[in-house]
Amino acid sequence: MGKIKIGLVQMSCSAQKDQNLSKAIDGIRSAQQQGAQIVCLQELFTSLYFCDEEDYDNFLLAESIPGPSTDALSSVAKELGVVIIASLFEKRAEGLYHNTTAVLDADGTYLGKYRKMHIPDDPNYYEKFYFTPGDLGYKTFKTKFATIGVLICWDQWYPEAARITSLMGAEILFYPTAIGWATSQDEATNREQYNAWQTIQRSHAVANGVHVVSVNRVGFEQEGRMKFWGGSFVSNPFGSILHQASHEEEENMVVEIDTKQTDTYRTHWPFLRDRRIESYKPITKRYLDE
Repeated sequence: MGKIKIGLVQMSCSAQKDQNLSKAIDGIRSAQQQGAQIVCLQELFTSLYFCDEEDYDNFLLAESIPGPSTDALSSVAKELGVVIIASLFEKRAEGLYHNTTAVLDADGTYLGKYRKMHIPDDPNYYEKFYFTPGDLGYKTFKTKFATIGVLICWDQWYPEAARITSLMGAEILFYPTAIGWATSQDEATNREQYNAWQTIQRSHAVANGVHVVSVNRVGFEQEGRMKFWGGSFVSNPFGSILHQASHEEEENMVVEIDTKQTDTYRTHWPFLRDRRIESYKPITKRYLDE
């Protein structure tokens, strides 16, 4: 379509799942009133970020996909005529769970899901306890307004994931995210971490000639020990920031992009043309120590 208006819903969350879903829907409505055609929600938006601890009770937060949340969002998508990208905790079967994003088209149709491929395990991010790595591969979704690719949080550090999804025809890469600073951390470290996070995603835009949309949560969690850093942003296909949200405030923002820029940037900076695919076999090795 060329010009598309993208909505980003950056919000804080509570322990009440229904309240978070309602708040997200309000954010979608706000974005649609500003002209949004595709709206992306942040990672695991229906709950607090529960992976800060290994607690079996947290598995009760999971749901089937399609399921209750996608049903509610499907109705909203159809009513408003917007595409919705919704990151949810998926219960696939008894004892089998994924970190999953569902995509709902502008007529409310459930287009499918992407399961997070790269699962972190760090202090306060114990995701390997909860999530089985994705087994659907990388995905694109042909929505009413654009063919989009969806990756999730930790995936954003891996150029391979962005490259493959772009080669599959994604015109825009979306990254629902939940990442923050420990409040005990110094400001210089905070700044360095945020800059690295944004830079790696902007590099995916440059390398692949596509827009990148990253939507993060905001607010204090873990009894004040963690501040989710917000800073949601949209990058054009050459890494220029079109909009960056606050590190502190909830925001429902809309940014207009032009997917026709992809051809312009890829023509003048022909990285895809000059790829030496026959030389890339070593990338499938864990480490080249032999």
